[in-house]
Amino acid sequence: MSQTEAVVARFHDLQDGQKRQVTVGDTDILLIRRDDRVYALGAYCTHNKAPLEQGILHGDCIVCPWHNAYFDITTGDLEQPPGLDSLDRYVVRIDGDNVLVTIPESAPGHRVPAMAQYDPDIDSRTFVILGAGAAGTHAAETLRVAGYQGRIVMITRDDKLPYDRTTLSKNYFTGKLKADQILMRSANFYQQHSIELRLNCPVKNVDIDTKTIVLANDETLTYDSLLIATGTQPRPLAVPGGAFPNIFTLRSFADSDRILAAAAHAKQAVVIGSSFIGMEVAAGLTQKGIKVTVVSPDALPFEQTLGTQIGELFYQVHEENGVTFKMGCKVTQIEGESTAQTVILDNGDRLATDMIVVGIGVQPVTDFITGLELNPQDRSIPVDEYLCAAENVYAAGDIARFPDWRTSTSMRVEHWRIAAQHGRIAAFNMAGKPTKFCGVPVFWSSQYQFPIRYVGHATEWDEVIIDGSLDDREFIAFYVKADRVLAAASSQRDTETAAIAELFRIDKMPDPNDLRQGEFNNLYPDLLGDRAMSK
Repeated sequence: MSQTEAVVARFHDLQDGQKRQVTVGDTDILLIRRDDRVYALGAYCTHNKAPLEQGILHGDCIVCPWHNAYFDITTGDLEQPPGLDSLDRYVVRIDGDNVLVTIPESAPGHRVPAMAQYDPDIDSRTFVILGAGAAGTHAAETLRVAGYQGRIVMITRDDKLPYDRTTLSKNYFTGKLKADQILMRSANFYQQHSIELRLNCPVKNVDIDTKTIVLANDETLTYDSLLIATGTQPRPLAVPGGAFPNIFTLRSFADSDRILAAAAHAKQAVVIGSSFIGMEVAAGLTQKGIKVTVVSPDALPFEQTLGTQIGELFYQVHEENGVTFKMGCKVTQIEGESTAQTVILDNGDRLATDMIVVGIGVQPVTDFITGLELNPQDRSIPVDEYLCAAENVYAAGDIARFPDWRTSTSMRVEHWRIAAQHGRIAAFNMAGKPTKFCGVPVFWSSQYQFPIRYVGHATEWDEVIIDGSLDDREFIAFYVKADRVLAAASSQRDTETAAIAELFRIDKMPDPNDLRQGEFNNLYPDLLGDRAMSK
């Protein structure tokens, strides 16, 4: 393979800790100076191609500004999801004051991490993963990264190769991405790394005491170690008329396709529930020219998660785009002949509709488990700090109730990235490399041209401190409880939000008094670089 060596910078022009994106031929490169060394890496995050030049550098890691994947700058290795691939690392040579980088021809900028090869003569164990979402997919790959050479069986009730579920109500729904673009890996990848992927394969029962799994087709498997990552399923609408064929929930690839097919012939739609799924669907349908009415018992969208001020902002954004709201209302009945045609509310209103999408919450898929004590309130699986639920049994993602290392409280978080983090940590523990889960929850949404990022976890708060301007829709909102910042939500402040994620991780979030003075950008110039003092 041919290579190109090119001068990309002058060493004295690069400040310690500086990041600079340059181009050699057709390849974009990220240069990072750390002390007296310069590193050259792929320029974009391997998750959604965010420009890492806009990320933050802390120690030997660079953090993606969009969804907070972590990469080791000395090796390019992925350290934290949601990315799956590592970054390419290129050879750097300093000649006098010149920084030269050698680039292979057609360098992709990313690479599959080094993985152990399956060898039953070395390891005869069988590890089973139930679920092929974020948690299951990251776990399967991380087992090989961690050196496990035994058998891996990943079982899913879905009929598609593992895919990025977050796109179903976002870019896939709006047509920005095609079906093959949201697959996480190809079928060949799983074959190459000896990961047995059982599609369209529901599980009938798991007996923890006998380490036995019975599939829907009555096939029986035994395991040496088990990861349960079956996720959640949408709550159905339990009202008269709630089973018409044009009433939809959104969880799977097939669900999204069914909604899109109905939307192609619809002029008006009702979205029941103001959850993130519901509001993202409302935005997507509106952009397809459909008149959308949102019905919710809440006063504002996301008020319980993001507070009144940001809830009002989302309400305003949707109204500006033509959405009608019926807040503080419940659906009591749905009428129609062969399809749902009228939604009846508890205040007597009657809403004509061509289709209905229900987004009123989810529930863990755990009813198939025997021999494991579940949380009595939501049927989630309690785990310890290693994500262990019982001997050689682990749980990850939406179904896992785990201890928050920051507050010692028990929590369950339904976020894609934390599911990926769980899968990675569970795999290390399954592979015999004890690792505590000390991750920071992160989620994101984008509705119309209004993005939101959320870092941390807060179910209640005493105060919300706003840095920036809600009117300009460029802000960070800090959620404070007992004089401690527990979470932050932001829009148009990606780099600072990545810094907040890192500050949460190292438990060095600033004092609320400093935030009240609008001092956040001045407190951490080592993380924020030239963005310090800029707001």
